[in-house]
Amino acid sequence: MTHLALLAGPAPAAGAESFADHTRRLGARPWGNRGLIDTIERAGLVGRGGASFPVGVKWRSVAERRGGAVVIANGAEGEPLSRKDQTLMALRPHLVIDGAMLAAEAVGAKRILLYVGEAHGSAVMALSRALAQRPAAEAGRARVLPAPPSYVAGEETAAVNFVNSGVAAPTAIPPRPFEQGVDGHPTLVQNVESLAHAALIARRGDAWFRSLGVNGAAGTVLLTVSGAVARPGVVEVASGSTVDEVLALAGGVRGTARAVLLGGYFGGWITARQAGTMALDPKGLRAAGGSLGCGVVSVLDEAADPLDVSARIMQHLANESAAQCGPCFFGLRSLSAATTRLAGRQPDLGDLPKLHRWAAMVKGRGACRHPDGAVAFLQSALSVFEPEFAAAAGARGAMVP
Repeated sequence: MTHLALLAGPAPAAGAESFADHTRRLGARPWGNRGLIDTIERAGLVGRGGASFPVGVKWRSVAERRGGAVVIANGAEGEPLSRKDQTLMALRPHLVIDGAMLAAEAVGAKRILLYVGEAHGSAVMALSRALAQRPAAEAGRARVLPAPPSYVAGEETAAVNFVNSGVAAPTAIPPRPFEQGVDGHPTLVQNVESLAHAALIARRGDAWFRSLGVNGAAGTVLLTVSGAVARPGVVEVASGSTVDEVLALAGGVRGTARAVLLGGYFGGWITARQAGTMALDPKGLRAAGGSLGCGVVSVLDEAADPLDVSARIMQHLANESAAQCGPCFFGLRSLSAATTRLAGRQPDLGDLPKLHRWAAMVKGRGACRHPDGAVAFLQSALSVFEPEFAAAAGARGAMVP
């Protein structure tokens, strides 16, 4: 648990690292080219924005197209429980910019947009100042673009749509951004943590990155630890570390853990017993049907009401709908309302079976993945907190209307 890559160096209290200190610590930025894509693929770097898609594959899909590509460094971070991207941008802005520059060179892009949540003031300021410290030839290729404070604003088609039209709502696909994105050009939308890792891989190589992981995983991951822990905050751990090891870094659990929310609002609940020895490897979790998502580890203790917490998350996800299709706009509101009634112990007749049935009906029918993520979260709650839901429903909830 001593491996640090992204956050190694001055303590967080030192604030944003200057360009001079960044260069002194890591050396000059190398040049990005097609060979870097090969290196990133060998390193096994996968995206840190939620989907864990192989970074090298994503870069290659843009590099193989013609038409003046564009790079969007995605730091929108609309997940309410996540702080890892804004922390990275605020402390290591030049590492993020290095990664974006390398990506642009590797895929043949002329333009770089640093797409940062407008609510993340310290990150916006750090990146803006960092660009001013860079050589003019680099600074002129990039600009900071504040992203709206909405949950869906970080979805890659929503980011492209915002650049093109000023509306941060997902769009129908295909075409995907790598085919036709900003102003019709092939566009690489890459999470800022992924870009920062790429900047280090370019300097130190794929073998170095793989050596940082444990239990067969590669690299490190940034995690936001919250809930019933002694020291909530952002930590960097070796990929493949267990949940118990992560919680130990956060000072341990306060009280008795009931469950852990892994991956954030688009993640899922896991019982505390199951979570303890679970290895936080994005690729391994995906193979097992789970997800590290946006790197959230949030602990729910026995004193909290799991139905109330789950209902509040469902209400947030329903309110964050882009309102572009019925399954999302109406479906999530209906699911949220039923969950809220159960959490208040005042359910309508059949609310519990309705939740199961409606969730299955909504899944896969939305115009984007927002309803799928919300349904996956709800289904995890229905499974992990089954006794609590059954008790809330009572005899009436057990009946199918």
